[in-house]
Amino acid sequence: MSTRRTTAATMAMLALLAAACGTAARDEPGPAAGDTSASAASPPVSPPVSPPGPEQSAGEAPVPAALRFTAQTLDGKAFRGESLAGRPVAFWFWAPWCPKCLSDAPAVKAAAARQGDVAFVGVAGLDTQAAMQAFVQRTGTGDLVHLADAEGAVWTKLGVSEQSTFVFMKPDGSAEKVSGPLGRDKLEEHLRALVAR
Repeated sequence: MSTRRTTAATMAMLALLAAACGTAARDEPGPAAGDTSASAASPPVSPPVSPPGPEQSAGEAPVPAALRFTAQTLDGKAFRGESLAGRPVAFWFWAPWCPKCLSDAPAVKAAAARQGDVAFVGVAGLDTQAAMQAFVQRTGTGDLVHLADAEGAVWTKLGVSEQSTFVFMKPDGSAEKVSGPLGRDKLEEHLRALVAR
């Protein structure tokens, strides 16, 4: 008896789904044969929203493709780009021997101290880890997270090919890439745009 009810309920549900699909298809006018005018074009469709994957739980911000990377900090800790999802981020790409990077360091340090709602991430490359650590000590920027990217994987991921470069990434994953040196005023201008709603 219960099998008969389950089968009947399943058949009724399938019939409703088929009817709904058929109605939707009949109610949406399509272009006439041979009609290539703009009025015959379909309205734009929003991209599908994927269910949360292993890197995203329900209620968490979606992870932009640019943040799907792993790296190591200068102090040897594992770092996941996904941890920055949903936040405004200022990436600063630098090299230890770069005079432009050295001139940007005081502005970056001051801005990071003032802008608590922005995640600052230094991405060091193009030299040895010892030279990177010496640069951080010399510039007093040790309060920032700095990634040791000697192989250039994060540089490549974010499309950076020169130093000093900043990538300002909004919580939705949209980003602006700007070559330095920026100095305090220009850096502040970009940070204001980054956090603007």
